[in-house]
Amino acid sequence: MPYVFLALAIVFEVAGTSLLKLSDGFTRLWPSVGVAVGYGMAFWMLSLTLRTVPVGVAYAIWAGLGTALIAIIGAFFFGEQLGMVKVIGIALIVAGVVALNIDSGAP
Repeated sequence: MPYVFLALAIVFEVAGTSLLKLSDGFTRLWPSVGVAVGYGMAFWMLSLTLRTVPVGVAYAIWAGLGTALIAIIGAFFFGEQLGMVKVIGIALIVAGVVALNIDSGAP
């Protein structure tokens, strides 16, 4: 169950960050509300994860996969460039997350 909470934390964080872009500097009400809800839920889900998963592993997975997903969302939904260097960086992030899970012994 802790990795379900972690996956939800990542989803909420990515949603909050995507809405941050759409909030236009917190000048648009509903995207701004979505940012607060997204980040609030992300931290709550992350706190539930930390009951059983080591903080270093959980945070690295949360931050790493969130960063990779935001880069992909930026390219596909916001027209941001996704060149070869970024693709390699995303692959390295995913490889790092896999390595952490293999070595962590976490549930």
